[in-house]
Formats: sequence, C-alpha cells, structure tokens
Amino acid sequence: MYTVGTYLAERLSQIGLKHHFVVAGDYNLVLLDQLLTNKSMEQIYCSNELNCGFSAEGYARAQGAGAAVVTFSVGALSALNAIGGAYAENLPVILISGTPNSNDRATEHLLHHTLGTHDFLYQLEIAKKLTCAAVSITSVLDAPAQIDHAICTALREKKPAYIGIACNIAAMPCAAPGPISALISEDPSDSKTLTAAVTAAAEFLKCKEKPVLLIGSKLRAAGAEKEAVALAEALGCSVAVMAAAKGFFPEEHPQYVGIYWGEISTHGAQAIVDWSDSVICIGALFNDYSTVGWTATPHGPSVMLADPSHVSFSGHDFGRIHLRDFLSALAKNVSKRDATMVEYARIRTKQAPEHPAEPKVKLMRAEMVRQIRPLVTASTTVIAETGDSWFNGIALALPEGARFEVEMQWGHIGWSVPASFGYALGAPDRRVVALIGDGAFQLTAQEVAQMIRQKLPVIIFLMNNRGYTIEVEIHDGPYNNVKNWDYAGLMKVFNAEDGQGLGFRAHNGGELATAIKKALANHKGPTLIECMLDRDDCTPELISWGRLVAAANGRAPAPR
Repeated sequence: MYTVGTYLAERLSQIGLKHHFVVAGDYNLVLLDQLLTNKSMEQIYCSNELNCGFSAEGYARAQGAGAAVVTFSVGALSALNAIGGAYAENLPVILISGTPNSNDRATEHLLHHTLGTHDFLYQLEIAKKLTCAAVSITSVLDAPAQIDHAICTALREKKPAYIGIACNIAAMPCAAPGPISALISEDPSDSKTLTAAVTAAAEFLKCKEKPVLLIGSKLRAAGAEKEAVALAEALGCSVAVMAAAKGFFPEEHPQYVGIYWGEISTHGAQAIVDWSDSVICIGALFNDYSTVGWTATPHGPSVMLADPSHVSFSGHDFGRIHLRDFLSALAKNVSKRDATMVEYARIRTKQAPEHPAEPKVKLMRAEMVRQIRPLVTASTTVIAETGDSWFNGIALALPEGARFEVEMQWGHIGWSVPASFGYALGAPDRRVVALIGDGAFQLTAQEVAQMIRQKLPVIIFLMNNRGYTIEVEIHDGPYNNVKNWDYAGLMKVFNAEDGQGLGFRAHNGGELATAIKKALANHKGPTLIECMLDRDDCTPELISWGRLVAAANGRAPAPR
C-alpha cells in the first residue's frame, strides 16, 4: 500500500537520492513521517530553510539531483531563494512543501503562516516563476501524475521543480509507482536537424584556420563533457574555459590553455581567444560577471554558440538537438586545425616557482593559496564562495579527477557553507575544501553545526579580512564592514557536548601549516581554519574585475 508521501519517497529514491534535506514545520510533519518509512533514504535536518535549499543544491552538484522539504510560506519563501540559485545554475532540485489542509481552500478560514488573507496560492505562483514545473497536490487521484510530472521535468530540463502537498493528503493511500524509466527517458535529437547542423558547422569550420573552443558552465548540465573533449581532440585546437566552468575540461589535457575571463584571464588564454579567427562557444553563459562588465563577449559572424539543445552561427539556427549528439557527430566530420596550439606554444610561459614565506611572518593571501595547493588531489572538490575566493580558487590547478564548484550566475554570498554540507553528504569519498570569506560565512554559518552532526570532514578556509571584499572593490562604503566574530571559537559552540569539529586561527604561515596538518588528521568532523588577512590583501584580478563591473553598473540611463 502506497500513500502520497511514500509514493514521493519511492520516486526520489528511484532517481538516485540517498538523502533529502528537511526543516520541520506543522504543515509538513505528516509528510516527513511518510518519507521516513523509505529506508533507502536518510532524512537530513538543516538549521533553516535557506540553508536547506542550498544544501540540496550542493547535493545536486554531487549526485545529479537533490530534494528539500519545508513548511508552507514561512519556510518555502525562504527556501525559494536557494531554488532561484538552482535554476540559475542548472541544477534539478525538488522543493517539496507541506501546504494547508485542502478543505480550508473552500472556507472563510484564516490560517497561520499566511498573509492573513484567503489567498493560499501565492506560494505556488511564486514557485512557478523560479522552477520549470510547479504543482499543488490536493487530490489523491492526481498525486502520482503530478509528482511524476514535476520530477520528470526537473530531470529533463536540469532545473528545479516545486511540489506542494496538502497536509491532509500526505498519508492518504494512492496508486503504486510504475517503472522509473518513464521519468528519466528523454526525447532524442531530431535526426534531420542534427545532420543539417553538423553539415553546416563542419562547413563553417572548413573556412577557419585558427579556431578555439570556449567551454562554458552549461556543458555539465548538458551531459556533454566527454563529447567536448572528443571535438577538441578532433580539431587539435586550443581550449579555453570560462571561470564558472573550471574543471569541466581537464586542466591536464595538452590542449587546455587556461581560464578565459577578459582582462583577468589566466596567462595566454585571452591572447589565444583574441588571436583566433573563430570561437566555438560550448555551453557558454555570458553575463556581466563572466564578461567582466561586458568587456569580453565573443560576438560576430566568427562565433558559434552551441547550447544544450540549440546551435546557432553565421546565418544558421538549429533547435531540438542535444549538445552531446552535436559535438560527437561534429568531431567525426572535422579535420585538424591546430594553429592556436602552435601560437600558444610560442607565448606560453612557465609558472614562476613559489617560495614559502617565513613561518612567523604575517600571513598573506598568496601564502595561504600556496599551502592550499597540495590539498587538491584527484579526489578533492574545491567549493569557492562568491568574492575573492573565486580568484583564489581559479589559481588552484586541478589534477585529473579534481572538481571545482562556484555559484557565479546567482552569486548569493553564504551559498558555499550549506552547499559544502550537501555536497559532502552526496560525495562521501571526496575531500571537500571550502574557500569562504568572513562576510559570506555570517549569512549561513549554522550549517557547520550540521556538518558536525553528520561527522563530515569538510575543511573550511575562512578568510577573515573584516568585510565584504568583493563589494569593497565594486563600490566601497561603511556598509561593507562586518562585525568581527571569533570564527575559530565558534566550533566549540557548535560542538556542544558531543561534536568533534576543530577550529584554528592562523596569523602566519607556520600556524596555517600546523592547522592544515591537524585538519587532514580529523576524520570525525569539519575543521575551520580562520586565516587572518589584511583588508586590502586580495587578488589583483578582483581589483580589476571590481573596477570593470562597477563601470558596467554605473552606466548612465539610455536617453528616451
């Protein structure tokens, strides 16, 4: 016998979830009981609904999908911030909300957790704007189809979905779920369109001597990472990667030339992209951040845009084709075009050797990054918070197998704390290294307590420079100062009577080295290393980026 709640639990389990993230509230309590009956999934408790949503988002980065369960209005409206992030970052997170009793919709009852009006549909209407599918379940008969529709659409579109379940419906009997194949199958590429697209693209490339591939953040959502490598090797050209896609193309691959980010690109990457006679943008996302204030946007007849289900270039436009199919077929229809690699060999320079700072000299950002480098192995995932952590993370070389996660489209400071929690649960065999600024940490710090609760050995490097450094470089003012905390000391608070998290404060390189050694030995909880940095000790890339983004923000209104 299935209920609406156990039906949902079975579907979540069938798509591969081993955990779902929860904040309890009276409208979802019966639903939570139903979800607990599924022994193949563990219920994970979060400190608040925003963190719950971001935890599920981080989990989706590791597992391919995630789920968060919250209560009506006061819970869901908070979680929907994180769901907006999942939409922007192309991650299928299922937000599940308990909702009021279905009988109350036809009465004059006023309910708690509402706006004090008789409109109970505002949450659903908001969810529709932030998801690819939003359903409100008030009928047992309709529940299976509605649940399947939401989950299927999320998996297909790589976007979040919303499921509202009336609190008196969750434990009601319903039909049993059918085979999961109905939810995870997808329509194939249109064969005639695919053939035409590949033929036109191959002809386009025949006329180019100096093509370059530019890898963007939508590549992973399209499931086309291997196919991008195949096309690169067929062409033999240089491959640059956008910042938000770091790690989506192997950095140890001989054709990898670095991060393309306009004026702040890694050495040689901008020169090669600018020198090329054609740019094949694969899964690229061009916004004000990724283009450094609209100063680095490839455009014109020499640019091909290959998106997850759409390809366009020089008088051609093709839809209803999967990116992986297009790249795979194109790789079989092109010849070598390696001029950009020849040029890159001329201009590339060896990285200058890094020398350790004296152990007792005041800690500098460069020394901190130098000591973090050896932690990045094939089984490491680096999670970089919005801000200078982006640029510190970009500076870390990724060996084969290492992964890198940022939230550059949504850009919510504080995202990385719960995202690291969710990711660590979803990938227990990986070492999670989180780079977080002090200002961002203050928004979502509570989820470190849940890392302790789950005994997750996340290593957190917290840069304490007493402010929002990224905002300082865009537009400074007293509003960018934060109240200092005893961040390392917080671990004792979060540990309480049974936790085994560790907290250290590093004023110099010697103290940092000792803290890292102890962090690597701590397998029973997270380790937070508070790195004491000067306020102005940031990357030169952040300074340049902030200046150009500020200029873009400050453009005068267009004349009417």
